[in-house]
Amino acid sequence: MTDAENTIGPATARTLPRSAPGLLQILPRLGAGGVERGTVDVASAAARAGWRSYVASAGGRLVRELERAGARHVALPVDSKNPLVIHANIRRLEALIEGEGIDVIHARSRAPAWSASAAARRMGIPFVTTFHNAYGAENWFKRRYNGAMARGERIIAISSFVAEHAIAVYGIPRKNIRVIERGIDIDRFHPDRVDAESTIRLAENWDLDDGSPTIMMPGRLTRWKGQLVLLEALERLGRPDVRCLFVGGGDNHYRGILEGRIARSPLAGRCRIVEDCADMPAAYSLADVVVSASTRPEGFGRVIAEGLAMGRPVIATDHGGAREIVMPGETGWLVPPGDPKALAAAIGEALALDGMDRAALAERGIARVRERFTRERMTDLTLRVYDELRSARRGASISARQEP
Repeated sequence: MTDAENTIGPATARTLPRSAPGLLQILPRLGAGGVERGTVDVASAAARAGWRSYVASAGGRLVRELERAGARHVALPVDSKNPLVIHANIRRLEALIEGEGIDVIHARSRAPAWSASAAARRMGIPFVTTFHNAYGAENWFKRRYNGAMARGERIIAISSFVAEHAIAVYGIPRKNIRVIERGIDIDRFHPDRVDAESTIRLAENWDLDDGSPTIMMPGRLTRWKGQLVLLEALERLGRPDVRCLFVGGGDNHYRGILEGRIARSPLAGRCRIVEDCADMPAAYSLADVVVSASTRPEGFGRVIAEGLAMGRPVIATDHGGAREIVMPGETGWLVPPGDPKALAAAIGEALALDGMDRAALAERGIARVRERFTRERMTDLTLRVYDELRSARRGASISARQEP
């Protein structure tokens, strides 16, 4: 890269003084998922707090947003699982750490963690990882591959569920783990801040102009997300007036299976799949009920938190991180995974809420998100982890110099 390419404007990683602390986050790509969004949020918060903020990845759609926030993107092939590339990335990261004066390196995925942990050890800087899910250990190879995430001096878990899994499966000392839940942009995900014109336009595009109750399941199209469970639940519900929206892209093969199942359903014509939506707050505002029906535990459940933040009745499956977000009877419903009968009953209860009960549920859900799951809370706690490690490293250095 040339200096012109690296310079991204005032108050950036390039223009802050060398004395400012340097942060390097590393992940495979800067796509549009929850991991990537969290990375950009932390990078932006670090830049505002006076850090020289860097992110290494193989690129992606969020690079421009990252750089507008005052961080610098460094393109490296850290998305590769090839052992030779991983080994070569160690040297690349060492050069970056030395050249840019990095003080803390934070790996957010398993393949990059192998290179990052080795580079951090060789360069003598703190190493942080984030467990974004309960990584399985079905066999020796899988356990060893995932084990790179357990090497952090501090390990961030996105829920208590993930933290307990990491402790039990990977033997991580409890004192090294910090639970920091994913954060929602509550300025964007708020029912009073949705643009009415955008909502009307979206309703017209999705043919939702007849006032029918709408059940929405946002999320990637993959079998374990539970779209087929929701479809069966709606058939059991027996409400021909209900519409269903599956919002998200993903596995084309599974999409074909889901489309075929919809075509054979009594709800054919009232259920549809729409591709990834760029304006999710507007999408949530069209939903009468938001459903997350994952058949296996999720580390957190961003859709659940977003739905609550938008004041929607939310139904989720009773496992994983969902248990830490939904308070049954207070902010939503939890149902057994893979149980269409229980899901149908919960949807029926949610649709039967009167205006007063629905408003009270919305108020409690919004308050829950504002208390525990904001972007600001997530970034503040993450920066505290970095400061904690830097302070410990400085203290150790001073002690070493004072020894006779």
